[in-house]
Amino acid sequence: MLKKTGISLVPFGMLLLYTCIACVIGYGIFILINGAAELHRVISRVTQALLILSIYPTMRYLNISAKQLGFVPFKRFLKQMSGGIILGLCTLLPVVLLSYALDITIFDETKVWTLEKVLVKLLVAFLLALLISLLEEPMFRGILISAYVKRIGVTATIFISSFYYAILHFIKARTSISVEDARLSDGFYLAIEAFQNLLKPEHLGALWALLMVGVFLAVMRTRLQLSLAWCIGCHAAWVWQIKMAHHLMNVNPHSDLTYLVSPYDGVIGPMVAMWLSFVLAVYFLYEKMRIRK
Repeated sequence: MLKKTGISLVPFGMLLLYTCIACVIGYGIFILINGAAELHRVISRVTQALLILSIYPTMRYLNISAKQLGFVPFKRFLKQMSGGIILGLCTLLPVVLLSYALDITIFDETKVWTLEKVLVKLLVAFLLALLISLLEEPMFRGILISAYVKRIGVTATIFISSFYYAILHFIKARTSISVEDARLSDGFYLAIEAFQNLLKPEHLGALWALLMVGVFLAVMRTRLQLSLAWCIGCHAAWVWQIKMAHHLMNVNPHSDLTYLVSPYDGVIGPMVAMWLSFVLAVYFLYEKMRIRK
């Protein structure tokens, strides 16, 4: 038990290490660019870059091949990613439509849309969503799952990979520091602030939703034995819909059901969490019945 606990804390230790390194590198970049970007944003981006750059060395160190990571040949990758996109649309669009039907979200009537603008937004949002999923999935549904599944079992792996995926979205600072007043120590204070954001009660709904998103994707990789391409496509479709919802709709401040969406992004929240929990419950019930037969 203690061994499993220790192993499960390794990613958190690596995150702390990379954050500390990013505080030093980020401060140097912040001074170099003369404060053109907020210090907390620079540190966040450097941390993300270090995490991404660590994927290949971690693969080599753990002796994990691209196939074990979940990658498949390019043609199959595109086909399976397309399947993942369809799955992502089918699993989030009902919630987005229900949110609108319940008057939780309303169309932003202050914006004027033309067909050309909509198509451009759709394309740009999709490319950004695809980039995000291409960066995140090899880490959370690739490295973490491949490294843990044989060491601590499928169930614990699903939870741990999902937990780290969820909390990483909330480790953010907001304090603005001018380049004239910046000190090297400020980066570490911002890092402490970022980790403290995990404890804010208003984030609990979104944290629950993102935990269920992580579980859904981890189940695809472990229980269904689907490739990383499926996860990338599904993840990209979800982010795509969230970004388009931001462009097209606002949360209705007069709705009595706003608690069903989180202030984190106005889309995910308890409603998404409950929906994905229901979908997963149906899947596990089906699996249980199939095994009994």
